[in-house]
Amino acid sequence: MPAEAAVTIPTFYTPPATLPAADGALIRSEPLPLAFSLPGITGTLPGTATRIMYKSTDSTGQAVAVTGSYVEPALPWLGAGARPLVVLAPGTMGQGDQCSTSLALQRGLIIGTENDQLTLSIGYEVLAMYRLLLKGVAVVQTDYVGLGTPDRLHTYVNRVDEGHAVLDAARAARALPSTSVTTKSLIGLYGYSQGGGAVASAAELQAGYAPDVKVTATYAGAPPANLAEVVAGIDGSELAGALGWSINGFAQSAPALQTVLDRYLSDSGRTVLKSLSTMCVGDAILSYAGKKSSSWTTTGQTVSDIIKAEPELKSFIDDQRIGARKPAGVVRVATGVNDNLVPHGQARTMAADWCKLGGKVVYAPVILPNTISPLLNHFGPLLTDQGTAVDWLGLRLAGVPALSTCALLPIQP
Repeated sequence: MPAEAAVTIPTFYTPPATLPAADGALIRSEPLPLAFSLPGITGTLPGTATRIMYKSTDSTGQAVAVTGSYVEPALPWLGAGARPLVVLAPGTMGQGDQCSTSLALQRGLIIGTENDQLTLSIGYEVLAMYRLLLKGVAVVQTDYVGLGTPDRLHTYVNRVDEGHAVLDAARAARALPSTSVTTKSLIGLYGYSQGGGAVASAAELQAGYAPDVKVTATYAGAPPANLAEVVAGIDGSELAGALGWSINGFAQSAPALQTVLDRYLSDSGRTVLKSLSTMCVGDAILSYAGKKSSSWTTTGQTVSDIIKAEPELKSFIDDQRIGARKPAGVVRVATGVNDNLVPHGQARTMAADWCKLGGKVVYAPVILPNTISPLLNHFGPLLTDQGTAVDWLGLRLAGVPALSTCALLPIQP
């Protein structure tokens, strides 16, 4: 069997030497051919896509270029007012630049080699995106900081980087010359898993970072709101590779943490982290499913053990917690009650914390049979709740109000 070819990443993804001053400023754009589309009477169904690069600010206050995609729906918006816009924050794709969601929209399935290892990525977020487009809702999707652009690593689950990237994607979409989105368009946020954390963070950061981005409603599915609990949940699971992406991103965002990591990482642990830095979720599952982080350290301690033992690392992780700031608009928080990968309890706590801060929250527990696979317990609700989530978001963007369920949270098990 012949070897797979290396994945070619278009030069579009390489940022320029100088970035614009304004957050959300459009750096460049180009037509993006969709892997899955149909010819229509008035244009391509479900819409016309544009690849974008825009400016954002990372958690260290530095300017950064972020890529993504915007899709103008072929169908009209039948609700009141201007066509609304939804920012879609993707779930876990990986850390290699070939894993970006905008590239997956173009190619559908990516199979090839990266640094002499097999890489596998699939654009699974296309289903949620197309469901929104079929409602006449415009969609802009962010690739996040460092996912696609070769100038830095993807800062996986960094709440500030992700929240800023989401909000600035909305600004960039409005700046496109071909968009029907205006400053009067209602804005919604949609995300599950990593994406759920990203949009939850964006809803919290909107008032201070992007007051011009008027967020009406947010769907935050299975958000990793408390990373200390999530780290414990994924260690030794099918998605153990995500631990490596987190560590790589933490060290990039806070270089001082590298000194802490150097005290614990074994040579094999360093090799694992380097290998994971170029992997997508498919290859990470094939290579590291079931692996324990204790095998990466000289002491045999897990990442959770080290977080507890090192105040500097614990402080960094604590600062990533989502739920300490009142979110903009109304937020629907959905989580599988048997989710032990991104634990159900910590997501529900985020919702309850928002309620205490005066946030408008709709809490939606998803009840599915418990399985022996944490991955299935986590991704099951992504599919079973998706239609309901898209319909809920569509109603909010059409101006239909939602009733908060905060009063029920204290008695929910």
